[in-house]
Amino acid sequence: MDSTVRTKNTISQRVSQVPPSGIRKFFDLLTNMEGVISLGIGEPDYATPWHISEAAIYSLEKGYTMYTGNSGLPELRQGIANYLKTRYGVEYNPETEILVTVGVSEALDLTLRALLNPGDQVIVPDPGYVAYSADVMLAGGEAVLVPITLENEFKLRARDVADRLTDRTKAILMGYPANPTGAVMSRRDLSQLAELAVEHDLLVISDEVYGRLVYGVEHTCFATLPKMRERTILLNGFSKAYAMTGWRLGYAAAPAHIIAGMNKIHQYTIMCAPTMAQVAAIEALKSGDEEVEAMVADYDHRRRVMHKGLCEIGLSCFEPKGAFYCFPSIKSTGLSSEVFAEKLLYEEKVAVVPGTAFGSNGEGHVRCCYATSLSEIEEALKRMGRFVERVRRG
Repeated sequence: MDSTVRTKNTISQRVSQVPPSGIRKFFDLLTNMEGVISLGIGEPDYATPWHISEAAIYSLEKGYTMYTGNSGLPELRQGIANYLKTRYGVEYNPETEILVTVGVSEALDLTLRALLNPGDQVIVPDPGYVAYSADVMLAGGEAVLVPITLENEFKLRARDVADRLTDRTKAILMGYPANPTGAVMSRRDLSQLAELAVEHDLLVISDEVYGRLVYGVEHTCFATLPKMRERTILLNGFSKAYAMTGWRLGYAAAPAHIIAGMNKIHQYTIMCAPTMAQVAAIEALKSGDEEVEAMVADYDHRRRVMHKGLCEIGLSCFEPKGAFYCFPSIKSTGLSSEVFAEKLLYEEKVAVVPGTAFGSNGEGHVRCCYATSLSEIEEALKRMGRFVERVRRG
C-alpha cells in the first residue's frame, strides 16, 4: 500500500513563508571543521558564576523539581521587581505585571501572539535580531522594516519610523543595546520614539537583554520615559549579563492586562520556566553584580581590541557602545556579506555571521562577537587581515 502523505499544503502557509535563520544556516558549515575560531555565536565565553550554579544544585538536592506557578516563583518575581525599581526607578507589581519565561525568546513570542491580530503591522529595525521579523510573521502580523544605517550610528530614528506608519501599525519592536550592531540609543533618541508612540497610540516592545552590557554610556530603560510604562512591554533575561545562556530564563514586565494575555498562552504551551533555573536566577539577582561588573570590564577591553584591529586591517567599523558585537563594513573588499563569510571560513577558519542574516540592510557587513578569549580575538584578526589583503590583491 502506498503510504505517501498526500495531504496538500502539509506545512502552514505562515510557517512556509518564514525563512530559516541565517545564523543557523551558516553555522551548519561548521559542523565538521576543526581549528575554527568562532566570532559568530552570541553568547558569553564565561561559565555561569559558581554561586549561581550552586544555588540550583542545592535546590536539586532538596528535591525542588516540581512545577512552579505559571508566572514563576514569587521570590523571583519579587527579585525582578526590586531589580527594576533599584536600577531604573520603574515599579512593577510582581503578582500581576511580571511573567517569568523560557528565555527572552519565549517572552518575545508570547508578547507578539498576545498582542497581534491578523494583518497588524509592527515596526522592526533592519538590521535587527533575527527573530524579530520571523516572530511577527508567526504571530500573524506584518513586519515593516525600517533601515538603520552606519551614517546614523545604527539608531532607529523617529522620523524614519513616522514615514512608515499606517492605520494598521500597532507596535514598535526594537532591541537596544543592539544585536548585531552594538549600537546604544540615548535617552533623547528614545524620547523621540516615545513621543511618536503617544501621538499614534502605539505599543513599544523593548528587548533590553543587553542592558547591563554598555561601555562608557548609560542604558535607558524604555519604560522609564514619560507615559511609556503603560505602553511598554519590557523584555529582559539572565543569559547575557550573568553568563546563563543555557539556563533559558527570561522575563517580561508590562501592564497587568498584557501580562495576563501572555500568561494565558504561556499556560498552554510551556506551563512554567524550569524550577532550577529560577532558583539560580534568584541567586543571580541577590549576589551576581560583582561578576557582572567584572565581565563587562573584560568585554570592554576585548571590544577595544577588536574594534581597533578591524579598522587597522581596513574594515571600517562603527564603535559599538553595548552588547558584545562589532559590525564592520566589508564593502571595500567587493564581496557580498555571505561570500565574505564563507570564504573567510574556508580559507582562514574564522567564523563570522553575514550581515544579511539580520536583514537585507545588513548587506555589506558581517557580525563579529568579542565574547571570546583575547588570544582568539587577536589570532582571528591576524587571519582576517591576511584574507582581506589577499582579496584586495585579487
